[in-house]
Amino acid sequence: MPLYDHFLTHGGVFRLNLGPKSFVIVSDPDIAKHILRDNSKAYSKGILAEILEFVMGTGLIPADGEVWRVRRRAIVPSLHQKFVTEMIGLFGKASGRLCEKLDKAAAEGEAVEMESLFSRLTLDVIGKAVFNYDFDSLSYDNGMVEAVYVTLREAEMRSTAPIPTWKIPIWKDVSPRQRKVNEALVLINNILDELISTCKRMVDEEDLQFHEEYMNEEDPSILRFLLASGEDVSSKQLRDDLMTMLIAGHETSAAVLTWTFYLLSKYPRVMSKLQAEVDDVLGDGLPTIEDVKKLKYTTRVINESLRLYPQPPVLIRRSLEDDMLGEYPIGRGEDIFISIWNLHRCPKHWDNADVFNPERWTLDGPNPNETNQKFSYLPFGGGPRKCVGDMFATFEVNHSSNCLGYTTDNFEMEFCDIISFTRF
Repeated sequence: MPLYDHFLTHGGVFRLNLGPKSFVIVSDPDIAKHILRDNSKAYSKGILAEILEFVMGTGLIPADGEVWRVRRRAIVPSLHQKFVTEMIGLFGKASGRLCEKLDKAAAEGEAVEMESLFSRLTLDVIGKAVFNYDFDSLSYDNGMVEAVYVTLREAEMRSTAPIPTWKIPIWKDVSPRQRKVNEALVLINNILDELISTCKRMVDEEDLQFHEEYMNEEDPSILRFLLASGEDVSSKQLRDDLMTMLIAGHETSAAVLTWTFYLLSKYPRVMSKLQAEVDDVLGDGLPTIEDVKKLKYTTRVINESLRLYPQPPVLIRRSLEDDMLGEYPIGRGEDIFISIWNLHRCPKHWDNADVFNPERWTLDGPNPNETNQKFSYLPFGGGPRKCVGDMFATFEVNHSSNCLGYTTDNFEMEFCDIISFTRF
């Protein structure tokens, strides 16, 4: 990555000018800790909130200040232990459908694009977990995957565009790209409207006894929890939160799975060791939450994949006041990119930093996180704004890796034969 080359040349803090825009690039763990944890109130999401506003509004990821605090308090309770335990079965069913597609493709000698399949898998998972809705995108194309990626590509484009052409009124009508973006948003919003309306009717009909670990057995979704807790079904904020979870909640997990299986295809020794653990712990059954906890090497594979290919590779902040980043002064309104990629591959902090080596994490040691790795490892961020769905995401990726790992005794040969990466 270009930022990594600049980091090796210029050090842990440098300024990058892109036309009229200027960004401070941070690749130093102590300064990352200062921004994310020690002085977190002095920083907002800044440009991230601006570029995501058209699709996520003030959802949990782009929200700042009091809006973020209120929404976090509303959403975090829905991710309780009982809910995550229930999701383990959901992960198994969704992964099983993907395994069937892979087995069929392998038998027929068909090349498949794993990124697309993983995106569909995680969309199906997030659809059930958040809305109790089966997109069944592994079976047919309902347009949702493409609609999500249209919006994500638009957000990426807006983050670097020198001129905000999308703000020009007439441009929205004449630009083919903007028309495509608007059509994608209409499709996603129409589905959200239908899901919220359906869930509201179900909650109204329920003999409701809400408590801190409330979960409807037939509909253990986050939406059901939020509506049962008294969320305003007509509020724009609820829609923004749901849109955020739908878009961000599946794209990042799909990317992690794609890179993990890419690495496994390059390191057959690691794949064989992972498969042996899965066979030993699970046999022919689907994992329970207790099984997943026993899959220590598999977890280390995911930890190492997240180190080499973090999703997202950068965290974005904006300074709300003058501050010092180490010995470097910055002013109010500075845009800052914390490069997770650089932190995770820094040769000063990691031995053989570019090598995929799950054994760098001891099996009986603590799960690596920002605290015990002194902010050199930030796959889920750190500080108050750390990802609220980190446990959900870890179990989802871990479980999907397990299911694909024990589907066939000839997994290594079949995987390498059928996989076709088109975007690496």
